[in-house]
Parts: sequence; structure tokens; C-alpha cells
Amino acid sequence: MTLKPVAIGYLRRDKAGVAQQWNETEIRSLAKRLGYNLTKTVVFSANTAQPILELIQAARRAKADAVIVPSTTHFDGDSVPGELTKVVDVVTVSPEQTYARWALNPTRWSDPSQDPE
Repeated sequence: MTLKPVAIGYLRRDKAGVAQQWNETEIRSLAKRLGYNLTKTVVFSANTAQPILELIQAARRAKADAVIVPSTTHFDGDSVPGELTKVVDVVTVSPEQTYARWALNPTRWSDPSQDPE
């Protein structure tokens, strides 16, 4: 028996607009194709106070290996937050790209004081 790595989806309702349902379909499709067990999709709005902090907490609760997002436009500043890649890989649907936590945070395990947990 092989266990699939766990992923959660993420999108911003205000960024997705009428494409929200399509974005959720794309997230599920990419997760399946990449071999992830997608446990849920987290949807926030512009009114969410600390979306990245809440997303990190959701990822930890799900014991996720990755967060799959339609594109970097769903993050403030249109870029993947560094604090998120300290916890999980971030995979974008379009363009399909992986922001790997190991590559972006090479000292992740060498200095335990930097572990955000």
C-alpha cells in the first residue's frame, strides 16, 4: 500500500470571481495528475484578516505536503509567500510550477530555531 502525499487547494474568491468553480476543478485535476490526495480547498475573501497565516494553519492541520493554487495572483503581491514555503510546497496550476520548500529554504532542518512550529 502506497500513501499519496496530501495537498490542500487554495484560492481567493475575490481573485477568482466567476471562474471560482473552474479554478476548483483545475486544482482537483492537477492534484490527481501529480498524485496528491487533495483533502480540501480553502477559499478566502479579501476580508480574511490574515489569509497566509490561516492557510499555514489549515495546511498543518491537514498534514499537507503541498498547497495547490490556480496562480500566484491568488496571493497578495502576486508572489508566493516565503512563510508558506517554509511549511509546504506550493504548486500553481497556471503556469504549472512548483515552489519547493526544500529549494527555497535550504536551511530548513539545519537550524531548528527557524522551524515555524
